[in-house]
Formats: sequence, C-alpha cells, structure tokens
Amino acid sequence: MSRRPSLLPRASARSLGRRVALALTVLAAGLVSDVPAALAAQTGTSLLPSPYGAPRPGAAAVPFTIGERLEYDVKFSWKSVGRGTMEVVGIEDVRGRPSWHAVFTIKGGIPFFRVDDRMDSWFDVNTLSSHRFHQQVSEGNYKRSRQYEFFPERAVFTENGGAEEPSVSAPLDDASFLYFVRTIPLTVGQTIDVPRYFNPKGNPVRLRVLRRETVKVPAGEFNTIVIQPTFQTRGIFSENGRAEVWLSDDAHRFVVQMKSSLKIGSINLYLKRYALPPVK
Repeated sequence: MSRRPSLLPRASARSLGRRVALALTVLAAGLVSDVPAALAAQTGTSLLPSPYGAPRPGAAAVPFTIGERLEYDVKFSWKSVGRGTMEVVGIEDVRGRPSWHAVFTIKGGIPFFRVDDRMDSWFDVNTLSSHRFHQQVSEGNYKRSRQYEFFPERAVFTENGGAEEPSVSAPLDDASFLYFVRTIPLTVGQTIDVPRYFNPKGNPVRLRVLRRETVKVPAGEFNTIVIQPTFQTRGIFSENGRAEVWLSDDAHRFVVQMKSSLKIGSINLYLKRYALPPVK
C-alpha cells in the first residue's frame, strides 16, 4: 500500500512537528500550589469546598484525589495528532513530606515527527508547594531528561543535581500549577496575579476569568468556566498568546477543553473520557 504524501516538505514537517510537540507538552500540564492560609494571603483567594475532604489530618481539602484519571484527544486545527492523560496516582513521601503524585503523558505527533513525553509532579498535601518534578521528553530525534528538586523552606531549586538556583517560597512546577488553579474560587471578570512559578522569571502568572459556557466534547456536555492564563515567558501561554482553558463548573474543576492559537494553526485539547473516584 502506498503512503499518502505529506502536504509539507520534509524540513517544513519537522519544523511544524517541533511546534506541535511544544504545544502538546504545554497542553499536558503547562497551565498553571501552599494553598490554605499562605496562598490566600498571596492571591487574595480561599480554597473551594472539596468533594473529597482532606486526604489526611492537617492536609488541604482539594477537588481531586487518588484515582482521578482524565484522557484527552489532541488536535492540530482539525486533524487529530495525539492523546494525553492526567492522573493522580498516589500520595508519596518526598524528604519526609507527604506529597501528591500526578502523572501527565502525551503521545502523538505528525508524519516524520513523533512525540512521547511524560511529566511527574510531586506536591505537598498540606501546602500544595512543589517538591519534585521529572520530565522525560522524546520528540523526534530529540531526547531530554530533567529532574528538579524544590526546597520551599529556602526558596531554591536544583536541576539534574546541579547548583542551587533562586526560586520562590511556595513554588509551583508546570504540572502542579494546573492543580492549584482547580482549588481557588473563580469569578467572571476577575483577574488574579499569582507569583508562584518556580522560576521567578515567569512571574507573575496572570489568570483572567473570562466567562461561563456550556461545551460539548467527546466525554459529554459540560457547564464550564473559561480562564485565560498568561505567563511572563514565550509560548502559547505568553502575553502574545491566545490560549483559553475550560474548567468544569462544579466541585471537581477538571480541564474539559483547551484551545490555543499559533501562527501555524491551532492546538486544541478535548476531554475524551474520565474516571472520578466516588465522593465519600
């Protein structure tokens, strides 16, 4: 059987593939975690009521728990280019601190350029501050492994065991930031500046609450609240970007849909199926 020729020259396909890979990686996690009193003081917000309660005495009550799994279709403009998952796999010990362990995966790509990325994030069950972040990247011929350790008590971090670098006192990595967004009340018309990204150069992250909207995705129809996150860095969530995220307008606040516009087209993410543990 003959293979249908690419609509782009091979070099252009690789360039497009890299852009798609970058967007897929960001869509897997790169939205937007010491939530109770300290976070309220920093953001002027409080925690939403949780359907699950606190996972253990003294921990923050959050809208997710072990066993939550979300699966997504990822499309470049109209064409399906991959699939993604977001999953809370457990609570694990990191340097004596009980921490949520969340896993994000992205698989897909276009002809001549395949993507197989994984991100693991560990963030404190009491404060939601990040303690550890691992990133495994396989994008075409490019392979990369990064391992970050965060030390909120000293406001520093290390990358791959290197020298300590300045951070913030309540850091969020690329993945835990999204879980933070799910914990706070959102009012249409509101703008929240969050100085929490672990690399100070990316702060503050600005969250604009745009509107409420009912959307239909492969997993069903959902009432949602739409936000626009803006990082002080380049990319689809930069000040020049036009990315929007649809969160379920209920006690769970999981990501239902995400859309971003790029010069080469749009990258869109749609919830395909989900598994939520029963509320106790």
